Amino acid sequence: MAEHYDVIVIGSGPGGASLAHSLAPTGKRILVIERGDYLPREEANWSSEVVFVKRHYQANETWTNIDGKPFSPQLHYCVGGNSKVYGAALLRLRERDFEEVIHAGGVSPAWPLRYADFAPYYDAAEALFHVHGQRGEDPLEPPSTIPYPYPAVKHEPRVAAFCDKLTGIGLAPFHLPLGILLDQKEDGFATPTSACIRCSKFDGFPCLLNGKADAQVMCIDPMLAHHGNVTLLTNAYVSKLGTDPSGRRVDAVHVERAGQEEIYSADVVVVACGALSSALLLLRSANPQHPYGLANGSDQVGRNYLRHEMSVVMAVTRDADDSVFQKTMALSDFYFGSDDWDYPLGLIQMNASIDAEQVKAEALPQWMEWLPDLPFDEIARRSMNFWLQAEDLPRPDNRIYYKDGNVHLDFVETNPEALKRLKRKLEDILTAIGQPAVLLERSLYLSKDIPLSGTAHQAGTCRFGTDPTTSVLNLDCRAHEVDNLYVTDASFFPSIGAVNPTLTIIANALRVADIIRERL
Repeated sequence: MAEHYDVIVIGSGPGGASLAHSLAPTGKRILVIERGDYLPREEANWSSEVVFVKRHYQANETWTNIDGKPFSPQLHYCVGGNSKVYGAALLRLRERDFEEVIHAGGVSPAWPLRYADFAPYYDAAEALFHVHGQRGEDPLEPPSTIPYPYPAVKHEPRVAAFCDKLTGIGLAPFHLPLGILLDQKEDGFATPTSACIRCSKFDGFPCLLNGKADAQVMCIDPMLAHHGNVTLLTNAYVSKLGTDPSGRRVDAVHVERAGQEEIYSADVVVVACGALSSALLLLRSANPQHPYGLANGSDQVGRNYLRHEMSVVMAVTRDADDSVFQKTMALSDFYFGSDDWDYPLGLIQMNASIDAEQVKAEALPQWMEWLPDLPFDEIARRSMNFWLQAEDLPRPDNRIYYKDGNVHLDFVETNPEALKRLKRKLEDILTAIGQPAVLLERSLYLSKDIPLSGTAHQAGTCRFGTDPTTSVLNLDCRAHEVDNLYVTDASFFPSIGAVNPTLTIIANALRVADIIRERL
């Protein structure tokens, strides 16, 4: 007989960990199942060669893209999920993002719920993940009745001067909201007891000091320390979900662990493996009652896959920059349009500083025609790094699925012009403030030798909605066709906006936790 729990949560990333953390005080028996193990804490966590070049912590898998070519998805199977290596930029979707928005590439559909439905959960998510920020700076910041739980991470001198120049030409730079365990002195640097030390290995690296507010540090570890009713099962791959004869209830969670099959059951099952992996789990759980995949009578599971149109660029200038922690500024002035284009462009934010090892491993020799005489460390010192992202639009044929036993991820770009124009805006801005730069695309950070569709910001594969023929989940993020199955990662997104999705994942997971709490 399968061991029975009140709640089983599959996946320990932000969507699963936040929900489990919220439900833990109920005293109900909760099992969190994680495919991987704890990511090793080792000196290599801060090695650019290990993290970016060798991709040591990424999943060892091969998928097939729309052209039939193999690639390795940039996924991380570990406690905390992809949040172990995320950049911890935790922004709210804009209020208008919940409405229909017309883009150059098509339509971003309205959500069936509005910002007001998520607002109190955004407040709770910011508190849970120690978000540092400053209300009132971002001209598109949606309303909140309370301040950020922690003060904004202070700019280093060159970043502060850069922001002053942007303000001088009429723009509105703001402190990037960051999930970070940083206690700051007056000068912005870390106190002697701060977990975060404001190092250069924050963005894209695992944090060796546990100073990044990831799902393991903020949810899993404290939950296990304080709630004996919660169990974490690691190195446990959920191969499929089984249902009762009616097909309306999940009654078996099949797990492969240490070469053996184990079966668990629960009153409520929550899938939070990440949008790509959650869709795959539902698809491989097909049975006679659900012949096309669990909860897939609409044929929507795996479809409408979203990720941002993303670009990481290095602006190489004449002046050296000795900033250590660059990732403190963002710019939303062109989010919904500009003076020379009526359509949304997206968000500009600063990215982590780059080191000589990363420069050396980038797309050379293309760069060397621009910088033939500069050594790698000098290129790094003269660079400011930016993350640009525009909205991707839902397209049913952008999808993940199984074919001949292999994973296929079909993706074509839906809104590329917005990203091109956003990059030109950055070039224009740098020229306008007297800091012209050569903008060089950083291929290493986003692994652009593989499709971007295999990397960060995955969403949209199990959309929520009121119509079971066009959505997988109802407004509670419960499957239309399965009474005790919920999905709480970014699979539920009908659209993705142009801000980082993690805070919305956390907020929604806390919302669904309240719904499940009432059910329990």
